[in-house]
Amino acid sequence: MARTLRVLVQVMGWACVAIGLFHVALGNAAIPGVGSAGATVDSSGRFMGASFVGYGLAWLWAARQRPIPATAVRALSAVFLLGGLGRLISLAVHGWPQWFQIALTVIELGLPPALFWLAPSEEREHDMGWPSRRVGGLRRSSAEPPEGRTEADRSTTWVQRMTG
Repeated sequence: MARTLRVLVQVMGWACVAIGLFHVALGNAAIPGVGSAGATVDSSGRFMGASFVGYGLAWLWAARQRPIPATAVRALSAVFLLGGLGRLISLAVHGWPQWFQIALTVIELGLPPALFWLAPSEEREHDMGWPSRRVGGLRRSSAEPPEGRTEADRSTTWVQRMTG
C-alpha cells in the first residue's frame, strides 16, 4: 500500500503541474467546449492554471518526504474532492457540461476516498520499522518479516527496539 500511495502522490503532482501549465499557456483553448469566452474568463483560467501548478508542486513536495505525511495527503485530497463537489454544484445549477468535464468529475470524486484510505500507509510502515526492501529485484511484502525478525516484532516500534 505504501508503494501505491507513493506512485499516486507522484502522479497527482506531475499531472497537476502539467495541466496547470497547459492552462497558463493556452487559456480558454485548454478547456474543451469553452470556445471564445472572452478576456475575463481567459484571465481567470490562466490564473487558476498557475494555482494548479502550485497545487501540483505541493503534491510533489509530499512525494519527496520519507515517509509521505498522511496529513498532507489528506489535506491535498480534500482540496481535490472540493473541486469535484464544485463541479457537482455547477451541474445542478447549469446542467451537464462537455463529456470530458464529466470524466474529470468522476476522478475528482472517486480518487480522494482512495487517497484518504492510503494516506497513513507509509507512515505506518515507517513506524513499524519495516523499511521497504528489495529482494532479487522484487519488493518484499510487508506481511513477510525481514530476516532476523519475528511476527512478535510487529507489536513493537523501532524506537522500542532501539531503546530496550
